[in-house]
Amino acid sequence: MGYRTNELGYPTDLLHSRAVVERGNFALIPPQGLVKNMLPNFDDCEMTILATPKLGAEFVDYICRVLPGGGNKAGFGEKGIETFLYVLDGELTVSDGEKTYDLTTGGYIYVPEDKTLTFENKSQKPTETFLYKKRYQFVEGLKAYTYVGNSNDVEGVDYEDMTDVDFKTLLPSDLDFDMNFHILSFATGGSHGYIETHYQEHGALLLSGEGMYNLDNNWIPVKEGDYIFMGAYNLQACYSVGRNAPLSYLYSKDCNRDVDI
Repeated sequence: MGYRTNELGYPTDLLHSRAVVERGNFALIPPQGLVKNMLPNFDDCEMTILATPKLGAEFVDYICRVLPGGGNKAGFGEKGIETFLYVLDGELTVSDGEKTYDLTTGGYIYVPEDKTLTFENKSQKPTETFLYKKRYQFVEGLKAYTYVGNSNDVEGVDYEDMTDVDFKTLLPSDLDFDMNFHILSFATGGSHGYIETHYQEHGALLLSGEGMYNLDNNWIPVKEGDYIFMGAYNLQACYSVGRNAPLSYLYSKDCNRDVDI
């Protein structure tokens, strides 16, 4: 997967980028041009920070390449912060401080705000992961809980009765959770049924394929490895044009909460 491809422009070509950033509204961030960050407690991890509050998001997304023997043993997240980890490629041992789980490609774990996510790559190859964190929105009588699964075991359904669009829900849909993760897969020619407009934000990582994405009525070419941030009320929709694989992406969505004022 091409999450860290860095093709040089200068000196053999022009300096250019497909990136489009409209802070607070939307952003397309291709893998070319991503930089690595040194972060505390992420040992032997190549970290790239994607969406943040500085972009306009109320969450933070990362790409994390965990080298053999690397990981975060001190803990990702803190009191009040919920976390999510998805294995894009490889193997990883994860824990919520109470139980330990072995994840493979497609595996994921959600850890609630009162626990801390740790992980370690015990294999001999680098493991590509996607990380997410957000401040949990408390409601009296509701409490989220650790949830572990693998997207390959999740049965998809037709998205809004369209047989060429597959929709997977990765986390429970009950009110204890204030967000969810989904995978949408569009066969060639598949698309949203309409251009959506809503207050929920998304962070989306393209897992495969290529297509066109409408971001605030700008039709932008996208493909595997790209990251998209969609802010509140950003107009959004896409269609798939890839011949070799469906346009598929992993994305987060706020849910199950009223709006604070």
